[in-house]
Amino acid sequence: MDPVFHTRLPVAPWAAPHTRRLPGIQPLDPADWLAVDEAYAGQMALRDVLIAGRAPVHALAPIAEAAAEELLDLVLSHLPALGFSLGDAITRPDGLCVPLDRRAPLLTLGRLCQEDFCILQKEADEHVLTGAILCFPSRWTLAEKFLRPLTAIHVPVPEYDAEIARRVQRLFDGIHPDRPLWRANVLPCADPTLHAPQREAEGRPRPPGPMPYLRSERQCLLRLPRTGAVVFSIHSYLLRMADLPAEARAAIASHYEGAGEPPRDPAAGP
Repeated sequence: MDPVFHTRLPVAPWAAPHTRRLPGIQPLDPADWLAVDEAYAGQMALRDVLIAGRAPVHALAPIAEAAAEELLDLVLSHLPALGFSLGDAITRPDGLCVPLDRRAPLLTLGRLCQEDFCILQKEADEHVLTGAILCFPSRWTLAEKFLRPLTAIHVPVPEYDAEIARRVQRLFDGIHPDRPLWRANVLPCADPTLHAPQREAEGRPRPPGPMPYLRSERQCLLRLPRTGAVVFSIHSYLLRMADLPAEARAAIASHYEGAGEPPRDPAAGP
């Protein structure tokens, strides 16, 4: 399929000190958790193809089934305000009807929302990735990360040392159901592919020359009140660098291209 581009980026992490500095965690208004934007129809068409083609975008451990069901109910409660019609089948804003299959909660969510969803649950001293619908991975694979704790998930990130691991685990432990969090990253890239899995052993070489595209993820963390699982949601944006104002391109080059923000930074979750 052709690349699916946005025409604007609603959050500019480079523009303010509190979002420019890693990890850039901010309080989230629960009403702003999910979004439907100008790329909805194109992104959902791609998600439908990936899910129908049985791409490796879904995993759910038995221990996470109750959390996945709770997540589905929570998302459904937000959908009418975003232009969905609910029933035995759900009519999306692009007009397509999706059956409400409660036997496959994450796959159902994958066909309703632009967001990817990861479920993390505390086992011993760390949160473990126990479920996900991940159609738009940015240089990581669900198969390698599934059922691994946060420290193992972040093995390819050099900055994720023992001290940062403790800080991130404290962050996950402290998330309150009534106080979700969000952050955003920015990644200049050469390839406009949204479904961009990459195995750890492949490395992450940086291609030479200017990056013609900008990928950004709006990442949210919230705790499900009944099961206590943590949900990490990812709304992916893809823009052409040429569509950004000149001052934005200069700021990105200064803060990200020069420093090279890691694609999976220490506070981002899986």
